[in-house]
Amino acid sequence: MNPIGRILLIVAYAVLGLAATGRSVVQISTRLSEAPLPYLLSGASAILYVLIAIALWRGWRRVAIVGTTVELVGVIVVGALGYLAPDLWPDETVWTGFGSAYGWVPLALPVIALVVLVRGSRASAVVDASGGA
Repeated sequence: MNPIGRILLIVAYAVLGLAATGRSVVQISTRLSEAPLPYLLSGASAILYVLIAIALWRGWRRVAIVGTTVELVGVIVVGALGYLAPDLWPDETVWTGFGSAYGWVPLALPVIALVVLVRGSRASAVVDASGGA
């Protein structure tokens, strides 16, 4: 993986993880009874973002790929359900509106991360197959 791309992804996931953690801690600790599903989902997404940042930092490619895939599916499902079943979402999550409250970063970031991770994985496989040059 390109070192600059890796650093940018780590920073992006760490910042998003901190933002989602702050939001979810406040929501869960002060208003959980008002909207438990969205607030607990925000907490889960915060944990996922931190896990992805750590996986990228530690070089755990498979964990990062699985985490970003889960994130992308979550953003798409929650984003779609926000329009199809708005009663499920009495308040916003990080992924509501496909991440629109966060500038659509929650939708774009896993796509970018998956492209970078899969490209890096293929490049590593080519190097390994050619004798490790």
